[in-house]
Amino acid sequence: MIASAAAVLAITLVAAACSAGHADPGAGTLAPDKNLPSDTQDQLTGAVDDAMAATGASGAIVGVWAPWSGSWVAGLGTVEPDGKTAVTPEMTFRAGQLTRPMICDVLYALADDHVVALGDSITKYVGGMPRFADVTLESLCDGTSGIGSYNALLKSQSLGNPDRVWDPRELVGYGIGQVGGEVRTGVTYRDSDAGYVLLGLALERASGKSAAELLREHVFDPLGMDSTALPDPAAAAPVVGSSTALPGYYLGKTSKSGAYVCDKQTDITEQSASFGFTDAGVVSDISDLGSYARALARGTLVSDKSRFADALPVTASSPSWFTTAGGAVQAGPMVGQYGSTAGYLTAAFSDPKSGLTVAVVLNNSTAGRGPIVDLARELAAIASKAPATGDREAPALGLPWSADQFHSTIAKAAVCPVPRS
Repeated sequence: MIASAAAVLAITLVAAACSAGHADPGAGTLAPDKNLPSDTQDQLTGAVDDAMAATGASGAIVGVWAPWSGSWVAGLGTVEPDGKTAVTPEMTFRAGQLTRPMICDVLYALADDHVVALGDSITKYVGGMPRFADVTLESLCDGTSGIGSYNALLKSQSLGNPDRVWDPRELVGYGIGQVGGEVRTGVTYRDSDAGYVLLGLALERASGKSAAELLREHVFDPLGMDSTALPDPAAAAPVVGSSTALPGYYLGKTSKSGAYVCDKQTDITEQSASFGFTDAGVVSDISDLGSYARALARGTLVSDKSRFADALPVTASSPSWFTTAGGAVQAGPMVGQYGSTAGYLTAAFSDPKSGLTVAVVLNNSTAGRGPIVDLARELAAIASKAPATGDREAPALGLPWSADQFHSTIAKAAVCPVPRS
């Protein structure tokens, strides 16, 4: 049963201790100042072009960094469907579920500063939740709290009224309203947007600072992510400072066949970031996401090296090499996150040993998150074969997938016709 509006609004917050500063750890170098070989770039471009066609996206921004070979950062397509304005790689966009590991970074930083403890019960910071005394801050970060999600229940409302400012307590209410019977934590992974929103609320109350301030202090500033922010809740395009936004779209359906009408897209560039908040609300650009993925994989921001130690399968049918912990996803040797938010599909992953890093955004969210993680893996497989330059040596990455494998899955999941080559 879904929680009633009265129960939703009954959640109250309890004040806690103040936050201390966190040391600047530095981000590390993504790649040498050299372009990837033209053959590799052509393969990468072809993969992104086909994914754009399959998802109905008019534009994409992609960054691929292979330290032994070179890098490639590009904007592809146009900002408008059938438009003439080219996408540029400096454009900003909604980073979606890349927000999850970022708010977990804040949790670990506040734990280092003794503001919170990973094992603290959520009831220490959020009132009105006596059934959830066994839910810890760490379980919210890991996705093992047992709390449900609100997106599927509220998606149509959000798309229909993108200007609405959502109370995060209301969003949490829909998530906890899906928990029936005994609350079991730490057993299995459950994709819970409400859990990450709840974590953000708790950290705000524990520190006395807003989530935007916490993310800036503990993640964005230490990593030099000048084009990244958690925006104010007022509806706006995803811009940071004077940046230009990559427009975001979604598709409607015909009333007769149910097929997507790929030549009629709805612009949802301007919307309130409050629907994502600390689950999916961050705005960024591709270079910042590449730097962040690299830092996340290396554990640059976190002193606790056990963050990914007890990873769980992403789904019951996931291969053994596809797991999740600490707000991040581990795909073979690569660590990152991916997801879908209104208007955008985003993914960013990095291998902590070789430094291979990929980040990509498509500006149509209709197809959901499956194609974007498949595209990230396809790009990683292509880049892993890039030849070494100079006196560098190409690493033996051992990715447990091939580029062709995920190129095929993207085509099979297409919501729009993919042109035959």
